[in-house]
Amino acid sequence: MNKISIRFFKDYKVRAVWDEDHSKWWFSVLDIVGAINQQDDYEKNRNYWKYLKSKLKKGKSEVVSVTTQLKMLAPDGR
Repeated sequence: MNKISIRFFKDYKVRAVWDEDHSKWWFSVLDIVGAINQQDDYEKNRNYWKYLKSKLKKGKSEVVSVTTQLKMLAPDGR
């Protein structure tokens, strides 16, 4: 069973999901980007991550190559 949780970092909400099979927490990258940049705009966070991910892939970063997209409910309900 997966548990959904809301964590806070510097008063910014960070969505998290507990993966029972692997005993790991998974966090929303977009929420973390927003908390670090102190940005509430979901679209700006998404664009920032898209740009950063593209830049890291061009630099052959292994961090980006091993990430997978985890579907989470967005703040706008989508």
